[in-house]
Amino acid sequence: MGQQLYKERAYSLRNLIIYFLKLGTTGFGGPVALVGYMHRDLVEEKKWISEDEYREGLALSQLAPGPLAAQLAIYIGYIHYRIVGATLTGIAFVLPSFLIVMVLAVIYIQYGGLPGIQAVFFGIGAAVIGIIAIGGFRLSKKSLGKDRLLWFIFIVNAVATVWFEEEHIWLILSGGLIYWLYRSRSLVRLSAHMLYIPVLLQITTTTADATTLQRIAWFFLKAGTFVFGSGLAIVPFLYGGVVKEHAWLNDQQFLDAVAVAMITPGPVVITVGFIGFLIAGFPGACVAALATFIPCYLFTILPAPYFKKYGKNRMVKLWVDGITAAATGAIAGAVVILAKRQLTDVISMTVAFATILVLLRFKKIKEPWIILVAAILGILIKQLVY
Repeated sequence: MGQQLYKERAYSLRNLIIYFLKLGTTGFGGPVALVGYMHRDLVEEKKWISEDEYREGLALSQLAPGPLAAQLAIYIGYIHYRIVGATLTGIAFVLPSFLIVMVLAVIYIQYGGLPGIQAVFFGIGAAVIGIIAIGGFRLSKKSLGKDRLLWFIFIVNAVATVWFEEEHIWLILSGGLIYWLYRSRSLVRLSAHMLYIPVLLQITTTTADATTLQRIAWFFLKAGTFVFGSGLAIVPFLYGGVVKEHAWLNDQQFLDAVAVAMITPGPVVITVGFIGFLIAGFPGACVAALATFIPCYLFTILPAPYFKKYGKNRMVKLWVDGITAAATGAIAGAVVILAKRQLTDVISMTVAFATILVLLRFKKIKEPWIILVAAILGILIKQLVY
């Protein structure tokens, strides 16, 4: 009882909001790095939440559709402060990056593009790969231990993600089920509702007669509802709708939008705000962001009470362990995919490798400093070499 009371008083809601405001303002590296920061800061250093609570949140975030890091932030807010905590931490995490993206969007519209973005992104992009790789390494080391079956589940999901270049929710679910069955030595009958929920998420409807803002709302609502996995998984879905289906943006504008999201702190999914701004100004940005994040908010807080209540049950813990291993494998696969696309020459590979070495050698160096140095290096390299 005393231990539980201590945990509940270990931090205030104000402390948590301030932390996520800072993380949303300075947290570079995408979803893998962001969830790694949360583990390092809140579990290892501050000890505000337990390892089990973190893993339950990570498993739920990976199972539910929507951006991984934002969902984990919402779940962490829910642990001790329920709906109010989930709501305020979610807003605190997303708001800083949204405001930064709005400023960049205004500059982009005003000057017809961002002339220096390729040079800046060249350095930052390579460093981000190193940051993500270290975050994924630490997460897998902590989650998997020496359990061979968990490592097998991890490897299968990593290889599948690299091979198909997308995360598969069925493989992630299967990882949890396999580990559950093997460790409990019991048979489980799957309920029908576990099979039809993801199918229902594929339903689409026409938006031909809707206004622009309504079409934006519907499309980004689908984006937030249909896409499982990390925030990076939403990029192919957005490209198909924004460029191919609706022709709201051309290829270069879309790539610029993704680049802006990658070089700003906070969740990568915030690119939807930039895209919305290019389509319909500030109202379009607000509608796109709200439509994208509302589903992930609901898909987190609705099942959260059950994870909180039954998360310590042995059967549930086995399932969560398997899910976590599968999710971590999918994240590792995403790192490989990003590296293949970003590290295209010796210089970018060197920057990424140097970032990994620095983070391994100097564990107290904060990632924003590395991002700043990488941005300066990118500009210098582009001027002197290319």
